[in-house]
Amino acid sequence: MPLPLYLLAMAVFAMGTSEFMLAGLLPGIASDLDVSVGTASVLTSAFAIGMMVGAPLVAALARNWPSRSSLLGFVLAFAAAHAVGAITTSFPVLVATRVVAALANAGFLAVALTAAATLVPADKKGRALAVLLSGTTVATVAGVPGGSVLGTVFGWRATFWAVAALCLPAALGILKGSPAGRGKDDATGGPALRAELASLARPRLIVVMLLGALVNAATFGSFTFLAPVVTDTAGLSELWISVVLVLFGAGSFVGVTVAGRLSDRRPGLVVAVGGPLLFVGWPALAELADKPVALCTLVFVQGVLSFALGSTLITRVLYEAAEAPTMVGSYATAALNFGAAAGPALAATTLSTEFGDLGPLWMSGLLVAVALLIAFPLRTVVAAGRSAEVLQ
Repeated sequence: MPLPLYLLAMAVFAMGTSEFMLAGLLPGIASDLDVSVGTASVLTSAFAIGMMVGAPLVAALARNWPSRSSLLGFVLAFAAAHAVGAITTSFPVLVATRVVAALANAGFLAVALTAAATLVPADKKGRALAVLLSGTTVATVAGVPGGSVLGTVFGWRATFWAVAALCLPAALGILKGSPAGRGKDDATGGPALRAELASLARPRLIVVMLLGALVNAATFGSFTFLAPVVTDTAGLSELWISVVLVLFGAGSFVGVTVAGRLSDRRPGLVVAVGGPLLFVGWPALAELADKPVALCTLVFVQGVLSFALGSTLITRVLYEAAEAPTMVGSYATAALNFGAAAGPALAATTLSTEFGDLGPLWMSGLLVAVALLIAFPLRTVVAAGRSAEVLQ
């Protein structure tokens, strides 16, 4: 894999740390800003909505900008939003900074996903996506738990400052290592924006985007509320939150690595095996969450399955939208973050029910069940090999 791809992954690491870190910081933020944990979860949804809406809009705006300048600008804007978030005492202002950060993240990922696909041969998109997403999985292994420890010891604001600082070496890496041009299609002008947007009418693309969104909704729905499960249901100390997040992150790294090997050639195998196991895993976690050993084991397994299945479906988005070279990254980003916005919002509604802290886990199981019900009659869409898109 080319060096610029790893430099992009370093920036994704900083952004992934921010996107996932709230799972361990929500209780502290809620207490400091005098809101409930459920209300504080709006920060996660606001970030995801900003990315979902912002990805296609920012990608359309930046489609003819030089890639390096675009990526650098987005990273610096992301850092500035976190600096403001670290000093504010207003919850609405903090929400606003998350939206701004989300727009910057959306723009970055939209450009980066497109750039990643152009840096490798046409049949290696899954591998390229795995490298790029490794920034996110390393964030869940190291950045997010580290941020949780930092937040526990020094307060949640210290974690926001740390994310802002992480953006600086990422920006330097982009400046030194990313191509200065605009992309592979710029010399010939590439397809018109209207033509690229027209690809959204393709049923195959809609299906894989919907499935990716549902799986990601399940992932974020439970991940966002893991902290109270660890401390209240399992009865562990706050420092164990970091341990559980590390386990989920380690699982996600394994899942993305496996998907990177299989999603180009055997996507149907990943979906057929991973889908049912993921569905069973969330209710199992809800039933066994009061047993620390089972909790830790299942969190790791669910990390593997969630990211293996999710990244495989997003790879299918890259293939199905191959006719939209400058917008395909935004389609994948929008699908991921539609799920990331809907998941915590749906999961939060279960907290006040008889399920309590375990409600999000049951909701995740329901979301995966819906995905499986959609995928089964349309399994030939998600099981298509890498050559299928040339026939569409």
